[in-house]
Amino acid sequence: MNEDDLEDYEREAELALFREYRDIASQFRYVVETERRFYLANEVDLKRNDAGNDFYFELTMSDVWVWDVYRSDRFVKSVRVLTFKDVNVEELSAREFKLPQELSIDE
Repeated sequence: MNEDDLEDYEREAELALFREYRDIASQFRYVVETERRFYLANEVDLKRNDAGNDFYFELTMSDVWVWDVYRSDRFVKSVRVLTFKDVNVEELSAREFKLPQELSIDE
């Protein structure tokens, strides 16, 4: 497999993942972003925990879809994340999904 074939494969995998996201996003209530992953979830609990002079977030989600091109099964019953980094939780509303320019293809 040459470099162009690998780039085409990765681009097609990302495009397929975006299409899956677009098709299922309406089934979820929240979109959650951490420093490592992007999730869709129906239940989200975010707690700040103090640890000495610092703090961390404990994020628990149920009925989850994970944005990860390399996972064979992106639907997960529950996810628990511990992080010192930012966590963004947004409640979804009905909206139109548009394909990002970098993923657009000529069909």
